Amino acid sequence: MELQGKIIAVLPERSGVSARGEWKVQEFVLETIDSQYPRKMVFDVFGADRLQRFNIQIGQTVLVAFDIDAREYNGRWFNSIRAFDVRQIDATQSPSAAVDAPQPVPMSAPNAAVSDATAESVDDNSDSPDNLPF
Repeated sequence: MELQGKIIAVLPERSGVSARGEWKVQEFVLETIDSQYPRKMVFDVFGADRLQRFNIQIGQTVLVAFDIDAREYNGRWFNSIRAFDVRQIDATQSPSAAVDAPQPVPMSAPNAAVSDATAESVDDNSDSPDNLPF
């Protein structure tokens, strides 16, 4: 999953030693900027190499690619949002231009090969914003 926003807080780095060796993790708070009602998300970056490579600072506009997982501890469940890629976005770009995802192609009129029933179902739903028949 990906989410774009502005870094509003950088929490203290934590580190330790496990059976696999030393580890470092740091949490960041991202606030979405492309909606009427901004949302906040806390995510973490695990590994000294990633922390150094991403070099996340307060005030940066970033695109965060992350995985979500949950774990149970003492009968309670906790979410974990771990970033695996953080890319800095140019603040002068519009939010939609910053994402490298392909843009949707507008639906054209049904071709002659499409059956009349399919064409009618597409036409019946033409008032939906995405023009999908369901």
